[in-house]
Amino acid sequence: MVVPAQAGAAEPPPRVPEQVGWGGAVSSVDPDASQIGLDVLRRGGNAVDAAVATAAALGVTDPFSAGIGGGGFFMYYDARTRRVSTLDGRETAPRSATDQLFVENGAPLPFSEAMTSGLSVGVPGTPKTWQLALRKWGTLNLREALAPAEALARRGFLVDQTFNTQIVNNAARFADFTSTRDLYLPGGQPPAVGSTFRNPQLADTYRELARTELASLYGGAIGRDLVNAVRKPPVVPGSARNVRAGDIKLSDLTRYQVERRDPTRTTYRGLDVYGMAAPSSGGTTVGEALNILESTDLSKATDVEYLHRFIEASKLSFADRLRWIGDPAFSRVPADGLLSQKFADTRACLIKPDAVLPAPQPAADPRNPQPCQATAGLSAQREDAERTTHLTVADRWGNVVAYTLTIEAEGGSGIVVPGRGFLLNNELTDFEFVAPTPGVPHPNLPGPGKRPRSSMAPTIVLDHGQVVLAVGSPGGATIITTVIQILTGRLDRELSLLDAVAAPRASQRNAATTPAEAGFLAAASTAGLQAIGHRFSQNAEIGAATAVERAKDGRWRAVAEPTRRGGGAARVVKVG
Repeated sequence: MVVPAQAGAAEPPPRVPEQVGWGGAVSSVDPDASQIGLDVLRRGGNAVDAAVATAAALGVTDPFSAGIGGGGFFMYYDARTRRVSTLDGRETAPRSATDQLFVENGAPLPFSEAMTSGLSVGVPGTPKTWQLALRKWGTLNLREALAPAEALARRGFLVDQTFNTQIVNNAARFADFTSTRDLYLPGGQPPAVGSTFRNPQLADTYRELARTELASLYGGAIGRDLVNAVRKPPVVPGSARNVRAGDIKLSDLTRYQVERRDPTRTTYRGLDVYGMAAPSSGGTTVGEALNILESTDLSKATDVEYLHRFIEASKLSFADRLRWIGDPAFSRVPADGLLSQKFADTRACLIKPDAVLPAPQPAADPRNPQPCQATAGLSAQREDAERTTHLTVADRWGNVVAYTLTIEAEGGSGIVVPGRGFLLNNELTDFEFVAPTPGVPHPNLPGPGKRPRSSMAPTIVLDHGQVVLAVGSPGGATIITTVIQILTGRLDRELSLLDAVAAPRASQRNAATTPAEAGFLAAASTAGLQAIGHRFSQNAEIGAATAVERAKDGRWRAVAEPTRRGGGAARVVKVG
């Protein structure tokens, strides 16, 4: 039974953008989730335990960005071995999917229709990511890690403006599904700011997942409910919305596996930068952009010179991302070539100090790099959803987790699994919406069991095996440019980590116009960029990063957004 929002919630922990101290750190977008992760650390849990507990709590308080109906990428640094490992918990297409999943009568489906449908739902990977991370590196079992989030879902939390606004933004489509309407529009209205929101159905789901060690989802009762919601979406009778059914079967759930992948690695200013490999484009695209920037001393550049190089490097690396990155089980991804300094130098020489490269730029071929030439054809950017969440955790032993997880668009597919209290993703819309053309490479077309390309970019930076910082962000394709801008702001421009996270952002993704926040457009440097030839459009908000940094004296600095998405919550075990 859904319990409507009620007044009288206890005040949540405060939203704090920065804390410095000892014993470990947690940073997420939500104060309740960060506090749960911090409590795990204080009770002796490690970074993996705290990361899973925090992620589960975000499934309660930030359900329109992430949850057990989605997927993500988990990056772990082991302080004992000084190694970085990653888990690919990306959603997969059902085994029945074809390369024309989103083509109807020879034409691509409108994105809005594809998004709000069973057709867009991929097989979730988040719960299995939690399970595998705990088994490999954690000290808690799944029941112990999920228990705090289960309790949070039962007792409820205080509805803030962000939670309310996200429901308002999606009210029209939420109202078209019986289960979503009943949960998030009780009485026909979003829960009021300041009221208590409880989700006992999700609490029961967490308990059942823990009790069955996920068997209920990947082959059991929860899985059957999920399959029914995808194949027969719970549309309100009389709704005018055309909600297409998907074709996930229980066998798709039973076959799902999290993939263990080697991280990407490149060097920048003598540091080792580790990222997420394909099907994420985060590691290769961030790495290529940094390699393009390597040849310029950005610490001595003016603001205009620095931002010009950052924007142009982003443009070129995005051109290559779109041409080459897809699921490595289906196409060969030339990751070593994309991350080679030799290839980056052939791209960097295209950048002129006093002119802007036209866009979209052609991609280049990293297998046969030619100086200052693009030889692999045009590569235009398709806009995508900008909702996801990222958390960053460190523990007293020096282990670190950078974890980005998502259900894709804000509110995912819009479909809550009836009786189970969680939203399903619309992740398959990250595939290309085109009919295949003979002779034209399309590494990101749908396919049976295939993982769509992602922009998620959890990143860990090491100096001779020791953690310097870890960072990541939500924001769709803007994740990549957000991470690049934070890294260069901190490592090159000598901004504090908090200032690097808070800095006004721009996000060039191989388009003629660069979206930018109001603060960026108001800066004095923007006029200088426009004089060179840059064109900008305004984007209300780009990203919502979290990060941790290790000080030379061993203290941890946890950083979250000061204002984006209402401000994040940075915590350390012992402030000082």
